Amino acid sequence: MSELVYPPVILAAKTMFRALDLRLRVEGSHHVPRTGGAVLASNHVSYLDFIFCGYGARDSGRLVRFMAKDSVFRHKVSGPLMRGMKHIPVNRAAGAGSYASAVSALRRGEVVGVFPEATISRSFMVKDLKNGAARMAQEAAVPLLPVALWGTQRLWTKGRPRTLTRRHTPITILVGEPIDPAAHPDGNALTAELRTRLTALVDQAQREYPDQPAGPDAWWQPAHLGGTAPTPEQAAELDRPGRRTPTS
Repeated sequence: MSELVYPPVILAAKTMFRALDLRLRVEGSHHVPRTGGAVLASNHVSYLDFIFCGYGARDSGRLVRFMAKDSVFRHKVSGPLMRGMKHIPVNRAAGAGSYASAVSALRRGEVVGVFPEATISRSFMVKDLKNGAARMAQEAAVPLLPVALWGTQRLWTKGRPRTLTRRHTPITILVGEPIDPAAHPDGNALTAELRTRLTALVDQAQREYPDQPAGPDAWWQPAHLGGTAPTPEQAAELDRPGRRTPTS
């Protein structure tokens, strides 16, 4: 399969990392299989998470095909890039087609990236997960890997201004051990196991993160760790359908 778009995009991302002197910490990248299909299931705290989740697969030499809402594919700038990188559009009104495309990609030996929380977590804690990632891993008989990202919310997240030129920001990427979908009776049981492991990885990333916020900068720290981010209950209210927020 020819790759004319993805390699230059990766090069541009690495150039950005160097220019901003991002302090990247990647652990567990060896868990991503070098061949064959796999599902990477990441927490979601930033609009940039797909870049860093994909970076977690670099040591295995894999290009991750992310599932993303179809509106991104219709954009005049991002659309050609998304299609060129062979990402998978998700039409929430016709999800069966997107799901089938992802399973087909997995069976062809692709690595598919999924954000099973579906939307960015305003509380920066792991939300309830949709079971699509687990079901496609089971149907394609491929491993399911949890991926924890932390620090990415400091660059660009929901409800906050973009700070894409922020320098020296620590970014943590933890890739967990593969989960064998055959060891779980159904998609719901596998999703529950995924959430347990993903939560543990996110807790580890938060616990070991080198920066601690103070004063107004505490917005990116979860409330249970002393930050001023919304609690899960407050976040759910902010995400309630029909509620309008200035930068949502």
